[in-house]
Amino acid sequence: MPQVRIIAKNFMDMVASLPAMKLDTLYQNAFICEAILRSLPPLAKKYVVQILFFDGPVSGKLLEQWVLADGVTKHRVAIDRLIQLRIFIEVSDKKRESSYKLNQTFQANLRKHLTNGGVLPRETMAAVVKLPSLEELDTYALEQWECFLLLLISSGQAEKPTSLSSSMMKIFQRGLLSQRDRDAPRLTEGGFQFLLMDTNAQLWYIIREYITNSEERGTEPADLISFLLELSFHVTGEAYNMNTLTEIQRNTIKDLAELGLVKLQQGRKESWFIPTKLATNLSVSLTDSSSRKQGYVVVETNFRLYAYSSSKLHCEILRLFSKIEYQLPNLIVGAITKESLYTAFENGITSDQIISFLQQNAHPRVAERLPSVPENVTDQIRLWEADLNRVEITPSHFYDEFPSRDTFEAACDFAREWNGLLWEDSKKMRVVVKAEIHMNMREFLRGQK
Repeated sequence: MPQVRIIAKNFMDMVASLPAMKLDTLYQNAFICEAILRSLPPLAKKYVVQILFFDGPVSGKLLEQWVLADGVTKHRVAIDRLIQLRIFIEVSDKKRESSYKLNQTFQANLRKHLTNGGVLPRETMAAVVKLPSLEELDTYALEQWECFLLLLISSGQAEKPTSLSSSMMKIFQRGLLSQRDRDAPRLTEGGFQFLLMDTNAQLWYIIREYITNSEERGTEPADLISFLLELSFHVTGEAYNMNTLTEIQRNTIKDLAELGLVKLQQGRKESWFIPTKLATNLSVSLTDSSSRKQGYVVVETNFRLYAYSSSKLHCEILRLFSKIEYQLPNLIVGAITKESLYTAFENGITSDQIISFLQQNAHPRVAERLPSVPENVTDQIRLWEADLNRVEITPSHFYDEFPSRDTFEAACDFAREWNGLLWEDSKKMRVVVKAEIHMNMREFLRGQK
């Protein structure tokens, strides 16, 4: 079974992949410098802050002296990260020893920002606009995100009609959905795996693909990254005037509204957007678990599954690998069966992903104990996957009744050269080759007559 894995990278990986000139352009924005400083490993932050007001290069040996003996690995990780982001520029002195100098653009703007403070390019409209409460905004963001995911599973499952923009549909079609002729779109293996990711990882996958495809929409990736990082400094629940945005930024905000990152509102004369927690957490690392939701799943040793949720999305996700028996107003009851798991494995979901999902979404009452999912259940899930992987089906062709041993041996040599020999029986002169070289083998044997 082919293994398809989606790697959801964080924002700083995307920033590090930009060319040097675009990175320097990004660092002209003081808020970007602060966002990147926040994202750095603790040791890397220490290095930047300590030499921020020092203009010359600092020798690598001096930096090593700031670290205890057991922190050498963390030191190397910190230095590598700073070089990747072009915050540190590596220079060599007369003795050919490595020294590091802060990126001048980054250094100058971060100095100003820390010394004088910064003002966002747009002010709030709090005095003019009636704002939703933070609870209402959280509910809106959750409903919008769940509607978005339900639309991915099946357009008929969404509780309210949602029409995705062409830019969002392209993201779906690239790795999550496939469509043949006039058939309805179907989830790919990557799409099934995407649904089992936690919300942070899902969000980063969508944002990463959105940035990757930006040039097709006539937008520079660096400009888009700059705006998204800047957006993370806005205040959750405050209103910001749409007129303060450029045309590209307005289109981006409309796309983000489909994901629940912002809420759009329209007045008589003006329109505005209100960032939700999803938007203001954009610069948070994937490894930060503070923004993850509370779990809701309990798995028993008899393979019974109870999900304390009224969400239709939770029900559909659990249906990907379990048999749902019934759903009460606030409880979903199901069972993990061999048949339901085989369906999941055929769709490209792995046992490790299912187990990881159950562990990450374990109800607080069972999350406290170790293991949160019974061992007999996790072991059996892995065994059932191993059963499927015991036999690998390869399309092939069987040849026998060769006129002579020389012809048989020549045919075997030919199949080996084409990397298509699967099995041979030299006693009875029988051979099995891969289906893809069948036509070549036929032509070869005709030439032997």
